[in-house]
Amino acid sequence: MLLIQFTATNQKTCVGVLSEDGVSYQKIEGATSTYELAKTAIAAGIDLASCVATYTLAAPAVYADLVSRGAVLPPLTHPDPAHCYVTGTGLTHFGSAATRDAMHQKLNAADDQLTDSMKMFRLGVEGGKHQAGKAGVQPEWFYKGDGSIVMAPGQPLPSPDFALDHGEEPELVGLYVIGENGVPYRLGFAVGNEFSDHVTERQNYLYLAHSKLRPCSIGPALRVGELPAALTGESRIERNGETRWSKPFLTGEANMCHSLANLEYHQFKYAQFLRAGDVHLHFFGTATLSFADGISVAEGDEFVLSLPGFGPELRNPVKVAEPVYTVESVVAL
Repeated sequence: MLLIQFTATNQKTCVGVLSEDGVSYQKIEGATSTYELAKTAIAAGIDLASCVATYTLAAPAVYADLVSRGAVLPPLTHPDPAHCYVTGTGLTHFGSAATRDAMHQKLNAADDQLTDSMKMFRLGVEGGKHQAGKAGVQPEWFYKGDGSIVMAPGQPLPSPDFALDHGEEPELVGLYVIGENGVPYRLGFAVGNEFSDHVTERQNYLYLAHSKLRPCSIGPALRVGELPAALTGESRIERNGETRWSKPFLTGEANMCHSLANLEYHQFKYAQFLRAGDVHLHFFGTATLSFADGISVAEGDEFVLSLPGFGPELRNPVKVAEPVYTVESVVAL
């Protein structure tokens, strides 16, 4: 099942069931948001698909009409964006270590000296999955922001004026709501563009935290249910309607050194991430970056991510944002 959120012509948020081919959708009558739908399912002790089955679906409508009027929303939002955490993990996919290592080679390092990236990746390969009921090793982890940084499908990704790079990262995203009992409930998965500043990160590995404080985009659809073991999508960059760069990206546990269960454990083992009612959008990592192929993205270029079984492609153009802060902005009281 594929779920979407969209804005009706009266500006109210609605939820719909998207057809598998992404051509049409059916509004879920009475559902005011995916968030409320999830809370209803949690309270009833049923899964999300069973919860949807208790609602009436409207007649099919054309999905492209939502796109044309810019009505498609991220598939999961919180009414207060401050209660939505956007986080992620890196070096989780086979191949990602080579990409990262190429960015972080130490000057004059001996040939047999492993970089920190390669050491972290090796830890994941050797122990990134639960064994005999014991948690696997910790992954690399980062914080991106709250719900205010999540751009809707089709909306521009506003890159900060100080950014040195505007780089896409095609990834799977886990979508969660924390129940009143403090238990994280996974609604399903979506495609996401994690969007980072790889030039800043390459300057020094300790700049990783800075490089991740960027907007992102998720959707358009939320795939309800379990995840196939192996998935192959396409990441593409277009300029004026023409393809500048494209490459397949592999994901799913068959292409990962960490299990999803291990990544989820190391996210939710922290008490501050188990606050009832909060939403979590967690990026699971990638091994495919245009930056690694020497591509420099410019304002106006459009990212296009597609993954079979996850609904329509995710499109977002790049826009350089106006400055929001200067060194003189702080006011002493």
